[in-house]
Amino acid sequence: MQLIDIDAFIKKHITKRRDSLLAADLKKYDAELASRIDGKSIIVIGGAGTIGSSFVKAALKFKPRRMYVVDTNENGLTELVRDLRSSTEYNIPDDFKTYPIDFGAPVFEKMLKLEGPFEIIANFAAHKHVRSEKDHYSIQAMVENNVIKAKKLLDLLLEMPPERYFSVSTDKAANPVNVMGASKKLMEEVLLAYSRKIPISTARFANVAFSNGSLLFGFIQRMMKRQPLSSPSDVKRYFVSPEESGQLCLIACVMGDTGEIFFPKLTEDQMIFFNDIADDFLREQGLEPLVTNSEEEARSKARQFDYSQKEYPVFYFPSNTSGEKLYEEFFVEGEQLEMDKFKQLGIIRNNPAKSIEEMAGVIADLEQLFKDQSLNKSSLVEQLKQIIPNFHHIETGKNLDSKM
Repeated sequence: MQLIDIDAFIKKHITKRRDSLLAADLKKYDAELASRIDGKSIIVIGGAGTIGSSFVKAALKFKPRRMYVVDTNENGLTELVRDLRSSTEYNIPDDFKTYPIDFGAPVFEKMLKLEGPFEIIANFAAHKHVRSEKDHYSIQAMVENNVIKAKKLLDLLLEMPPERYFSVSTDKAANPVNVMGASKKLMEEVLLAYSRKIPISTARFANVAFSNGSLLFGFIQRMMKRQPLSSPSDVKRYFVSPEESGQLCLIACVMGDTGEIFFPKLTEDQMIFFNDIADDFLREQGLEPLVTNSEEEARSKARQFDYSQKEYPVFYFPSNTSGEKLYEEFFVEGEQLEMDKFKQLGIIRNNPAKSIEEMAGVIADLEQLFKDQSLNKSSLVEQLKQIIPNFHHIETGKNLDSKM
């Protein structure tokens, strides 16, 4: 396998942007961003992941006084530190610490109370994969992480409110068809409820190209292991680069008014099919895709592959798994949009918000449901549909764990 420059590949074949989507907005608001970040104390939760670490890097282009990064991925935190310390473009404060802690654990609460208050808090800890929806166990874990722990954190912050709180959402929260999107939509409702007391903003955005664990990231792993590339042939997505994801979240966090939901201004013609990216990925390495008719054939061809052949096995298939949406959208009919403040970012404003007490009742009902020993996936999905009226779940009986 030839090593390719992934950042250059993303710009050439995926975003098709030489400069960051947010370049003009960052330039326009540079002084204001600096005034709101420089000298501030920041904690980033879920900061070892692709988006969280990109947010850390975007923030360290400015001069915060203190930064703590929390994540359960100890190896990811280690690599983040090595990356930052090996680079020259970041302003790493003297008080910079990483903690391998679950943000729902008592030790996190202890640390937050004793080391706080923090003026900027950004939360990226989440179940983000549609494939994480399998059964009632996986759905409960997803809701607990994306919603219940988030509410618990906000309850803590009522005692020590930050200047800015940000929690990342997803484009899949707009007209959700999978539980991941539904859990993020429910998280948005929790955020809106607390936005009356804490300055809160969030963002829905596109797939992050080659983010950890993503299908595109898997292309690299498959090539390294001489395994076939595989993707749906009928699913297309919006994409941003890892750098753009961090910049978008930083702007939304620092510049957003409370209750606002940010999204990138991308048009339908900018969506890309996964199999087209796979073809470009191979061609960038001097190879051509060898289309196969089954996973078994693809695996067999991969075992026999030699770089002198110049053709690499791929298997493309129509999507048939639960919760898979063929396209994505950032907002839905009836949401109030502000499209003029930023050149490349739109904002959803003035969404109706339940009270904190109402959301506490919703969460209590879910927690009570989780205690039911006879609980199954369909009953959980039906409960979520009652909470989120525009949740139209796609159930096929098949999960991505059954695919390569």
